[in-house]
Formats: sequence, C-alpha cells, structure tokens
Amino acid sequence: MALESRDEARVFGWTGRALTVSLRTGQIEAWAPGEELLASYLGGRGLGVRLVADRLPAGVDPLGPANVLVFATGPLTSTAAPTAGRFSVVAKSPLTSTIFDANSGGFFGPAFKGCNLDALVLDDAAPEPVYLYLAPDRAELRPAGDLWGLDVHRTTDILRERHGRQVKVACIGPAGERLVRFAAVMNDYHRAAARGGLGAVMGSKRLKAIVADGKARADLSDKPAYTFVLREMQRLLAQNPVTSKGLPEYGTAGLLNIINYFGLLATKNFQHGSFAGAEAVSGEALTDRLLLKKKPCFACPIACGRETKVGERAGEGPEFETIYAFGPMCMVDDLEQITLAGYACNELGLDTISTGVTIACALELRERGLLARDHRWDRRRGQGARLTELVQRIAYREDLGDELAEGALRLATRYGAPEVAMVAKGLELPAYDPRGAQGMGLAYATSNRGGCHMRAYMIGLEVLGLPKRIDRFSPYGKAALCAVQQNLNAAMDSLVVCRFIEAANNEAHYARLLSAATGQAYRPEDLMRCGERIWNLE
Repeated sequence: MALESRDEARVFGWTGRALTVSLRTGQIEAWAPGEELLASYLGGRGLGVRLVADRLPAGVDPLGPANVLVFATGPLTSTAAPTAGRFSVVAKSPLTSTIFDANSGGFFGPAFKGCNLDALVLDDAAPEPVYLYLAPDRAELRPAGDLWGLDVHRTTDILRERHGRQVKVACIGPAGERLVRFAAVMNDYHRAAARGGLGAVMGSKRLKAIVADGKARADLSDKPAYTFVLREMQRLLAQNPVTSKGLPEYGTAGLLNIINYFGLLATKNFQHGSFAGAEAVSGEALTDRLLLKKKPCFACPIACGRETKVGERAGEGPEFETIYAFGPMCMVDDLEQITLAGYACNELGLDTISTGVTIACALELRERGLLARDHRWDRRRGQGARLTELVQRIAYREDLGDELAEGALRLATRYGAPEVAMVAKGLELPAYDPRGAQGMGLAYATSNRGGCHMRAYMIGLEVLGLPKRIDRFSPYGKAALCAVQQNLNAAMDSLVVCRFIEAANNEAHYARLLSAATGQAYRPEDLMRCGERIWNLE
C-alpha cells in the first residue's frame, strides 16, 4: 500500500501518523492519532495501552485473533535525547492475562519512527505466515512461509539481504511460532521486548517479522532550548558514577556482587538470598573473561551492552537478570554455560528471566519428588551444560520443554504445588529477594503487570542509595515512594527512554526536554500526571 506524505502541519516530536493493519484481510489504513491523544499518553507504553484498551474486547483470549498488538515509539524517539532509541510493544499477555507492555533498545525504534509512524496497530490473524515491510511511503504485507521455523538471526539475515543492509528487523523465533507463553519479540539480533510473552501474541497472528526501512528524524519545536537541556543531561550522565563508570565498565552484571553482598540475590528458586558462586558469574568476571567490546544502543552515552565470546561463539550479553536466572536460581556457577544459554534465548526468541526461573521451578519440583525427571540441583552432574539443551526444548516445546513453555505458575500448579512458582500475577520474579527489601516487595505486589522490577525500582532507594538510601527492612513510608516511581516510570516508558538515565537525571529534565521537542508546555507535575493516567488505565 502506498502511503501519502505527512501533513506539513504535523505536531513536533511526534510524527502524527499511525497505521492499522488487518492481518486477516491484508487491509492497511493510515490515520492520525490526534494531538490530544498524543499529549495525554505521550507515546510508547502509554499510547500503546490506550490503543489496546480502546480496541480489546472483554475476556479475549490473549492467543486468539481478537487480541490487539501495538508497536509504538515516543516523542523523543530518534532524537539526540540520551537513550532515545527505544520502542514499546503492547498487548494482552498470554502469560499473565494482564495488559502488558515490553520495550526494547537497539536501533529498530528509530527506523520504525523513521517510517513516519508513532504507532502500528495489528488486528486479527493472517491465514498464512507473513511479514510487514514499512517505509516512509508504503506499507506491505508479504509472504513469510520461507521464514517460518527459522531462528531470529537467520530471519534477520535473510530480510536484510532482501531489503538492504540499512533496514532494521523485529521478529520472532521458533518460541513465538510455537506460542511459548514467555516468547520475546526480538530486534537487532540480540535485543528483546522480552517479558510477558508478546512474541507468542505475534506468533498467534502468524506475523513473523516487521522490517523498518525509515531514516526520517523527528522535527523539534525549539532546537536551542532542546540542545541546552540535552547538554545539561549529558553533563550529569558523564559525572554520575553509575552511568559514567559502573554500567560502562561492567554492564548491568556489575550489580551481581552488590546484590549478593546484601543477601538479596535470589538463589535456588528463592530458597536462599545469596549465592556462593557469585564471584565466578559476576560482571567483573564477565569483563575479564568474555568481553569483546561494549555495545551501545542508539543515542546512548552509557553503553552497558556487552558483546561477548565463548569459544568460537560470539553474541551479546548476558545481562544481570540473565545471569541471575540461569545462574544462582539454577545453582549454576559456570559463566560460559550461562552465556551460551543466553545466546540460545536470543536466537530462539525467549525471555531469559522467565526461562531461567521456570527451569528453577522445575528443579525444585524435582527436589520435592513431584517431577520425575533427571534434572537436579547438583552442579557436579553438569546442570550448567544442560541449560542450553533445556532452552531449546522449551522453544520447540519438546518433551518436558512443552510443560515448561507454559511458565512457572502453570507448571507448578500442574504438579500440585503452585507455591513453588516464584511469580506475581503469573510473571516470574526478577533477581531481588523482597524479604530483604520491603519496598521491592511492595513493588512486586502492586505491579500492574506482575513480577516486575521496572515498574518501581525500589532497589535504587533501598540498596543503591539513588537518590538517597532508605531503610530496606522497614515498610514505613514506602507506599508513597513506590507510587511516585510507578508514575514516573510509566511516563519514561512512554517517552520512550531507558531507565538507566534516572541515575543522573530527573523528571524536571524530562519535562523540559519534552517541552522543547514538542512545543507543548510540560511541567514536572504534568509529566507525573501523564504517568499516573497511564498507570490507572493499566
């Protein structure tokens, strides 16, 4: 379908254009979200949630054709704002049955917005596998039968050979095709909109990939004001020890020894709060033994990504949460095997947190005598070497992998022990043991998408002292702080920017940058109100 050029009177920051694609009929419709909708919900997570909520029937099956899948960028995407390369994917989750968003970095987001799009709404399901090609002047559904069954890397390679090396690809692997409930939407080979199983939603619609062939950049309303705020934010990022030293030097895995020291590193399916093998799988060990180079996302001055190599195999990661899930949770202290399991998740399209935590759940079920399989905690039996094998079985739903592909809660419930599943609202928990951080426990319990550390990162206050340290063992005063973080993070996920810049910048910076980009006056309290509006809708 050929698309008309944008209206020259479009809003700044945003593009003012969206697409709705009926995968069943192939019909593609371009439309304008409208300034009021964009101003109220910003973009990314907020815009996606609003669009899904307006279209989603009550009681819909998340893996049925009536579920709605939305890709969305924000008003800062593709600008020079720090970490402004992200995009969001939103749908009803097949893992939790809650409305769910996942966002991802890399370079797909700017290429998607470069097609003059704020959002893409995908309805219904295609009768046969397809992929969607996007450019500034057209959108086309094309057959993907030859791609169905291929892994993420091979799919990306073929589509880049077909459409040019400049295109960016978001796709699913075998896990999404087989409707694994925690399948990820992958982009740029190794980046993931991972949590909640939105890759399975994409698979249920028989949509293998989206190819973005756009280079347009957002127009700014007040470039001098924007540049002034941008330089101030960059200066603070360069001065902050977390964003200028810790994350660039050791990546997110630099957290592992710190969290272990405080007794918060969930170990052996949350049976313990510290791991004796932590040093061997830490960020320091990763840097010393496996790191090839740092790998930044679009417009990112932090560069926390890791390009690594194990033997003859190279890839990206593992991140802190990947190491936690395949390491301490499964009692594995072999960093190379953890890294290979992470590579396999990226290639097959799986959320590493849910994959590792579900494996840990199975191990405890085996320990209790409920799961009659030969998987044990004992590291001497080579459990680390079997991680990749288990990942592959999950992705292809083979043997025990078919049961694990349903997630920890469904697995544990099947064997009569739902308490063994370390979840909130069905979403597998990240690394932080809430018994040693009361605010983090509150964040898990009140998270509207389930077991998530990103809705309110109370660890920042309780352990890292960002912006100040508070008593982690006390529940007092945590409710208000948690709510503030939930609202702020909802706004940040809608701009869409990376959460790491919070270490050095605050809502005043984001509001000023947003005002200069869009020409609309946002005060810090206005930005927080947008976040609260999004949170309440979710």
